Amino acid sequence: MENPPPPPNPGPVLSNRECEVWARELSFAKSVADHDAAAFASHLQAGAAFGASRAAPTRGRDAIAQRWAGIVDGKAVRLEWYPTRVTIGGAKDVAWSSGPSLFEDLAPDAKRRFSIGAFHSVWHRDDDGVWRVLFDDGIEGRPVTSAEAMAFRDARRTACPRG
Repeated sequence: MENPPPPPNPGPVLSNRECEVWARELSFAKSVADHDAAAFASHLQAGAAFGASRAAPTRGRDAIAQRWAGIVDGKAVRLEWYPTRVTIGGAKDVAWSSGPSLFEDLAPDAKRRFSIGAFHSVWHRDDDGVWRVLFDDGIEGRPVTSAEAMAFRDARRTACPRG
């Protein structure tokens, strides 16, 4: 007798607060897609650290905004991402989010046009009630085909999977 296949993975079921972070993550990604440096900076906690796993992370809103200016302006590379997981634990003002990221090299002669990686962010709900990124890091992308890049885009969900 064969074992039946496992049931399909229904995916995450998120709380209202986790859905706030989901929406904020999408808004953060939109700031880059819209090439809006001010909106990008508004998503950063004043003492944020990007490249958190590196020996020398970029620290502080202004330094991060400056370092990311070339990505935000979108002239050489396009960066897209979206959340697939958001988790809030015992500290109700701290959240973790993660999901895939897509880099597109816009150079006409790019050898590696698309690569897919992943991001991990820690968000903090500041005293004004707004969620801002406190820590961010990513996993280096692997080269992918145009079809895989399109599949990445097709998999993007804007609706938070509420519980």
